[in-house]
Amino acid sequence: MKRRIGNMRRGALVLFIFFTILFLLVSGRFLYLQITGEANGVPLAAKASKQHLKSSVLEAKRGSILDRKGEVLAEDTASYTIAAVVSEKLSKTTKNPMRVVDEEKTARILAKYIPMDESDILDKLNEKGKYQVEFGSAGKNISTETKAKIDKENLPGIEFTRQSERFYPNGTFATQLIGFAQQEEEKNTTKLEGKMGIESSYNDILTGKNGKIDYSTDRMGYILPDSKNKVTEAKDGKDITLTLDKKIQTFLEDTMTTVDAKYKPKNMMAVVADPKTGEILAISQRPSFNPADRSTITGNSSSIWQDLPVEYAYEPGSVMKIISLASAIDKNVYNPNEYYQSGSYKVGDIAIHDHNNGNGWGSIPYREGVERSSNVAFAKLLNKMGTDTFKTYLDKFGFGKKTGIALPNETKGKILYNYPIEKVTTVFGQGTTVSMMQMIQAASAIASDGTMKEPYVVSSVKDTNTGEETETKTKIAGKPISAETAKKTRDELKNVISGRNGTGKLYAIPGYDVAGKTGTSQIPDSKTGKYMTGAENYIFSFLGMAPADNPELVIYVTMQQPQLSGSQTGGEAVSEVFNPVMKNSLQYMNIKPGDVEKLASEKVPVVAEKTVDEAKKAVQDKGLEPVVVGNGKKIVQQLPLANSEIMQGQKVILMTDGDMTAPDMVNWSKVDALKVSEITGIPFEFSGNGYVKSQSVSAGSVINSETKMEITLASPEQIGDFNQNHDQDTAEQNKKATDIRENAGIGDLLNE
Repeated sequence: MKRRIGNMRRGALVLFIFFTILFLLVSGRFLYLQITGEANGVPLAAKASKQHLKSSVLEAKRGSILDRKGEVLAEDTASYTIAAVVSEKLSKTTKNPMRVVDEEKTARILAKYIPMDESDILDKLNEKGKYQVEFGSAGKNISTETKAKIDKENLPGIEFTRQSERFYPNGTFATQLIGFAQQEEEKNTTKLEGKMGIESSYNDILTGKNGKIDYSTDRMGYILPDSKNKVTEAKDGKDITLTLDKKIQTFLEDTMTTVDAKYKPKNMMAVVADPKTGEILAISQRPSFNPADRSTITGNSSSIWQDLPVEYAYEPGSVMKIISLASAIDKNVYNPNEYYQSGSYKVGDIAIHDHNNGNGWGSIPYREGVERSSNVAFAKLLNKMGTDTFKTYLDKFGFGKKTGIALPNETKGKILYNYPIEKVTTVFGQGTTVSMMQMIQAASAIASDGTMKEPYVVSSVKDTNTGEETETKTKIAGKPISAETAKKTRDELKNVISGRNGTGKLYAIPGYDVAGKTGTSQIPDSKTGKYMTGAENYIFSFLGMAPADNPELVIYVTMQQPQLSGSQTGGEAVSEVFNPVMKNSLQYMNIKPGDVEKLASEKVPVVAEKTVDEAKKAVQDKGLEPVVVGNGKKIVQQLPLANSEIMQGQKVILMTDGDMTAPDMVNWSKVDALKVSEITGIPFEFSGNGYVKSQSVSAGSVINSETKMEITLASPEQIGDFNQNHDQDTAEQNKKATDIRENAGIGDLLNE
């Protein structure tokens, strides 16, 4: 018994000593930590701070892309991804529940805002073993407006994650030039990355630098009220202003869309440029797409991912004769009144033929040869100036090298100039390849008195953080010809449009002198190595400038392999792009028909209740054209309405208090004819395209609500008072154009 008590006492003593030592060790450790503030050499304050210190990214804004007037072409916008917290570990009964409380109600409400069935949403919300669920594509790209509506529903457990998206407000609009940006994963975060066009080539400039904010939280993740926040400000990307004019670009896009639907070409390109500065005012191509909705892209055409006016090299055809003519004039070997024998021309054993099956037009002056686009005329001009001299001019005009437009993948083309036949075919645009930008650059020398301007699309770059702005200056790319040569060349090119034998009559624009050149070039077949054959297998083109005496605009349009039917020609298809874009752009720029003077808009005067003579005088005093509808003595209605702003020279329709009478509308535009229809209330029936060729009710006839007015529209060429035989010749040339073959050793050669 005593031994047992002794053992118990010894055991108790051992335990007492053990716990005493343990207490002293723990107390010593706490005392050490309190005094030193370190554990294993690591400061405890820093470790605690790190545990509760959180960091959030302050997202930088990607720079915007603007047109020349500050209109937004591309900018950042926010979108959201929706998720629902469904973890059963989180209580439903707290005052502010952090999970979905009522699955049925949540599913019913969300179905109103996202494209997903209520039952499918409910299935998602009832998934077991997950902290949160998402809703696939239906829960992504939620707009700010939709998010706000869902927030107002006060649904517990619903969370949103914000992402930056790129917004392109104009749809299909210089798409290949502007390009697009999309979200890319990078180090567990996403950011916008340029994938094409300006968005890609200027990605580093457009991309900003994210900032961050550091803050302290408690163990539940709530920000401590007295914590000190450390902020590193985000640095936004720079804004880029382009040379594009939104209005002119819209003219071009709308026209290209209409013509593309009508003719369905393999590809089509167009550029509008200011030859005085080198600025590209509009640029478009087909096929194209809406960068905001790339899911609609169909087919596998590689050209849709290329900026064709910059990256595509092609044979220009007779448009190259603009450069050949300027070179011959500058070298003083072109005499417009000198006669030559048309038809054919020998280059060694190979014959070069004119496009009318080599028959030619007999002995004709060189000016007529230019009007008719005679290959023989240009081959003989080449012989006069010498092939080495012409090669020097090609170099001066910038062919065979990049323009330096500062866009990716620019092609430099290739001057095919090794053998005698290649030198001759180059003078009329076959064999040698060019880019559209090279042709625009070269044409600027013709249009702006011999001084060639480098084309460019970026007007300025602005740092939105500092306000500092860097502007692009016009760069002179060379002076290949004299000012006198440039003027003489434009005068000769005017005859291509307005001359008796001109091949470009389709491109005449009433009220404006146009100088330019048509082109029809063959397409090499990659399979056979020869040129393609068939009525549609050509690149049809036109390069024109207006007003011809002092060009404000140069427009170049090409169309490859349009689907033509009946009597349609490639020239007609191209003119349906060039003519409306040139006319609308000149009028938008307030360039007076027949002159280069800029017009200020005028307010239409108030003429109601005035006599006819008083009203006509008031309208004429404003530089407007009065058109009286009716045989009364007093004006009761007018169109455009009083105080409307319109350009000088436009028509003002004046209705009298008497019987309505039909005005003479021949040569009017369709828009002006519609004014008469609107003011009289009589629906007009139109057929054809272009300008009024005839009207079913003669001018001066009384009209009323029972009148049936039929109006026939036609192109300026069809309306004009041209020589009947010439019209027949021109029609035959257009019809035969695709059947011409010229065996020149490098393939079939065809030029208008």
